[in-house]
Amino acid sequence: MNAIVANLQVVRARIAAAARAAGRDPASVRLLAVSKTWPAAAVHAACEGGQRAFGENYAQEASGKIAALAGLGLEWHFIGPVQGNKTRAIADAFDWVHSVDRLKIAERLAAQRDAHRPPLQVCLQVNIGGEAGKAGVAPEEAAPLARALAALPRLRLRGLMCIPEADGDAALWRGRFACLRQLLQQLTQEGIALDTLSMGMSHDLEAAIAEGATIVRVGTALFGARGKAGTDAS
Repeated sequence: MNAIVANLQVVRARIAAAARAAGRDPASVRLLAVSKTWPAAAVHAACEGGQRAFGENYAQEASGKIAALAGLGLEWHFIGPVQGNKTRAIADAFDWVHSVDRLKIAERLAAQRDAHRPPLQVCLQVNIGGEAGKAGVAPEEAAPLARALAALPRLRLRGLMCIPEADGDAALWRGRFACLRQLLQQLTQEGIALDTLSMGMSHDLEAAIAEGATIVRVGTALFGARGKAGTDAS
């Protein structure tokens, strides 16, 4: 058994235990393996453990991996900040985008998505802690943006994503995740059909699952520490 497969088993056990502690079916939580900065060989190693969904932060880096592994039937999620000059590459290569926080970006993704492909699945990123300089729409501005995104062609708005403060503790993280869950419930009550809470990473996935996460984004606990700086979404 390779080390990544062993790590997968440990992470899946954590997810299952957290789900059961919250009175949830472990199958209601999907594991997104965050493979940013890791080579195609690492993704292939995770595939040996049955992992099929992978998250990337950088469109250019991801393109080579996606091409190299095209025959494996993988699902690719873009989880980093979306730059305007990268929307075409993202719309072409990815199945999901978790980090939409501006209408202009969403409009570009919609216009550049091939009409013959399934709709691009998207999440609205929310700056749930109001941190200066962090990507994401303010919670009070989420509703009008969500309504605008839901009306775009070739996109399907699935839910909300957040990245809480990295230097917090379990109580703070759980409070942030609860706020995102409550925002999703509010939007659903307003008639926007949503089913996804993308929240929780290697260090806080238990708190996220306790508050309703349906996708947890895990990189470090699977692949190890990274040697390259980037937006931490795992």
